[in-house]
Amino acid sequence: MSVGIVILVHTALDRARQVVRHWSAAGCPVAIHVDKSVPRKTYDAFVAELADLPDITFTARYRCEWGTWGIVAATQTASERMLSDFPHVRHVYLASGSCLPLRPVDELIDYLEERPQTDFIESATTADVPWTMGGLDAERFTLRFPFPWKRRRYLFDRYVALQRALRVKRKVPGGLVPHMGSQWWCLTRQTLSAILQDPARDEYDRYFRRVWIPDESYFQTLARQYAINIESRSLTLSKFDYQGKPHIFYDDHLQLLRRSDCFVARKIWPHANRLYDAFLTDAEGAMKKTEPNPGKIDRIFAKAVERRTRGRAGLYMQSRHPREDWENGVTAAPYSMFQGFAELFENFEPWLAKSTGARVHGHLFAPDGAHFADGHTAMNGALSSSATLRDYNPHAFLTNLIWNTRGERQCFQFGPGDNQAINWRVAKDPNAQISVISGAWAVPLFRTNANFVDLRRLAAHLQKTESEHLDVLRSTWVKARVRIWTMAEFIEAPMEPLQGILDEIGPTTPRRLSEVPRMVDLKGFGQFLQNLKNQGMHPYLMGDFPVDTMGTTGAQDRPSKPYLVR
Repeated sequence: MSVGIVILVHTALDRARQVVRHWSAAGCPVAIHVDKSVPRKTYDAFVAELADLPDITFTARYRCEWGTWGIVAATQTASERMLSDFPHVRHVYLASGSCLPLRPVDELIDYLEERPQTDFIESATTADVPWTMGGLDAERFTLRFPFPWKRRRYLFDRYVALQRALRVKRKVPGGLVPHMGSQWWCLTRQTLSAILQDPARDEYDRYFRRVWIPDESYFQTLARQYAINIESRSLTLSKFDYQGKPHIFYDDHLQLLRRSDCFVARKIWPHANRLYDAFLTDAEGAMKKTEPNPGKIDRIFAKAVERRTRGRAGLYMQSRHPREDWENGVTAAPYSMFQGFAELFENFEPWLAKSTGARVHGHLFAPDGAHFADGHTAMNGALSSSATLRDYNPHAFLTNLIWNTRGERQCFQFGPGDNQAINWRVAKDPNAQISVISGAWAVPLFRTNANFVDLRRLAAHLQKTESEHLDVLRSTWVKARVRIWTMAEFIEAPMEPLQGILDEIGPTTPRRLSEVPRMVDLKGFGQFLQNLKNQGMHPYLMGDFPVDTMGTTGAQDRPSKPYLVR
């Protein structure tokens, strides 16, 4: 007894011819169906090129449009020809022109010889199928689908909507329980002939002719009526992505296919010369005799699907347009945002860079442009300091900066005078470390000689902006590490928060620092705040500053000296 091969061909006829010769050389009869959309001249040349082979037959041609009845009709016709022309065949193996045998055909013959009454067909009820796409699982059996989904999508959708509105529900004939599964099966002669010669076949055909994607349900349902022993799996390796589209195998998948231990794989790229040479000409090295186990490579496909759907952390590609909260990591690496520190401490940026080894920028979202570290006008990835370019998409500016500088910690200053468009993006980013000294924006105002009326107006605006930002940072949606101090409580004991910041972003080994940042002179700052109050503006974000503050406080009350960062 032998195995008969039914092949459905619609493209890449040169590769299909090569595979047919491979099956025939192993003694397998082959029934070939060529899609009616293939030009007659091309079809005739294909037939002539295989005329020298024994046990080859061509069948009546149908137009095999995806999701339509033509594929089932082609399979029925080719299977009938196989059973009638080759009575010695015990198993019929359905394949496509893009399928590639991965193991010597003799191994497949021996494998099926040991299982003479076993049908290999993936067959599961709709309730047990997790892989359907588009929401049409049970509905594919209860509605009618006369229009092809790919070619007439508008009519397809409108007709489905109409049937739903009218509550159309078709009756499944003969008490059948619809099953679904892979199109690619291997059935025994007994089961296949019972399906094709069933007295109720005309009724079944009329019903499935209007089922959506009947090639994944016709044989899968009817096999349950007649099979003695079904193994609900396919001997063909066929993987699909999250959209239901088949994965295509290329030359660099050679070792992956070998590890699958499957007999046949689809879908093979027609120009994968290395694959065809390896599996069709190297019978000794193609595979080892073992049970087919496509699950061995499922982990790799799962990673591929995740990479396609989620992308890499912090990388936004044009082909994967980001959706809010669906990204795989907002940014690519940890970074720090400081608010109020550069205003409160002299030379804070160079001190932080020296203490931590990080790249410390100024106000990246300042109105006049991005203040990159060391006065640069461009950064890695050709990021410009131009405010116009940056503000076109501030989110992308930040994520690009972190992506292009990954491996080096980035720190930048922020304040209520900057572009606030990134507030939520940073707050919801687990990679962000946000340190805020609220009210420190008033220090530059205090140290200017501007008209007090203008200062009061600007102070009111900045306080309102910072208050809104603080509301964001205190939201339950925040995922960043956030620390907020009022200006009054920070300058009362600045060493502990500074050391905490350094511990998080600085060197892992404790070392002594030769200097600490020097706080600006705050003599008269309390009176400045009181003057704002006297003018009708209430500065509350700074904390409790006494009016009699006569000088600097906190760290400035003691001389600078080295201290240990743990």
